[in-house]
Amino acid sequence: MSASESPLRDLLLRGLAGDAAAYHDFLKELSAHLRAFLRRRLASLPDDVEDLVQETLLAVHNQRHTYDAGQPLTAWVHAIARYKLVDLLRRRAGREALTDALDNELELFAASDTAANDARRDVAKLLSQLPDRHRLPIQYVKLEGLSVAEAAPKCGMSESAVKVGVHRGLKSLAARLKEN
Repeated sequence: MSASESPLRDLLLRGLAGDAAAYHDFLKELSAHLRAFLRRRLASLPDDVEDLVQETLLAVHNQRHTYDAGQPLTAWVHAIARYKLVDLLRRRAGREALTDALDNELELFAASDTAANDARRDVAKLLSQLPDRHRLPIQYVKLEGLSVAEAAPKCGMSESAVKVGVHRGLKSLAARLKEN
């Protein structure tokens, strides 16, 4: 799970449950996330990034009822953004000129999605080999972005024990990676 996944997902779910302030924060955070996502893909069309961010936000808002809470939020949002990007490229280039550029873009997206899924699976596999006293602090602090103070009660540990757990867990993971 990316660092932005959990906070964004939490804000959306709270917003869908009726928390207007959380939904406002979700859209604000998502716009920054989308801006970065689309800038990387539209380096040659920087003037179109903001328009595409707004189109994607509108589509996310209109389709928010289709989000499956059991699935990664960023994958769902990126799929919507990719469709909006394809629409933009079609409008700009016409169907004939679009074919080659679009094929390259779609290959890039597919590769990045596959790589992200592979990385998530690899991290989950590595973390599963750690004892809870190391795995949970890493999961909450490093992967979900919680503060040490927020993670401590979730882990059932003191704040200093969470810090030690993160440190020792990362050290153990680094040693395991060196072995391979």
